[in-house]
Amino acid sequence: QVQLVESGGGLVQPGGSLRLSCLASGRIYSIHSMGWYRQAPGKQRELVAAIASGDSTNYAESVKGRFTVSRDNAKNTVYLQMNSLKPEDTAVYYCNAYLIAYIGALEARDYWGQGTQVTVSS
Repeated sequence: QVQLVESGGGLVQPGGSLRLSCLASGRIYSIHSMGWYRQAPGKQRELVAAIASGDSTNYAESVKGRFTVSRDNAKNTVYLQMNSLKPEDTAVYYCNAYLIAYIGALEARDYWGQGTQVTVSS
């Protein structure tokens, strides 16, 4: 089994910072990409930031210049450094990974974490 476990969410004031972490564990053969999505109440889940195996990154326009995605390949971990947070960043943040794992045989697919709440409020 493969698991993605997020940590680092919480309550922060506008203008503050938070750092999310996501650890992928299990019989992982290789990880192609990892990233973060978020879902606010009443809205669809949206991509926040992603980083591929070659360290190319992709960001939502709304977070460019404020958020930074990075990964530690040795630890199968992806991070999201969030600065200058705004109330509209409030959402449940989900970790995502597209990876190859051994589940009876090598299989490539998407995996999701359980989500961590980020609330930006004064």
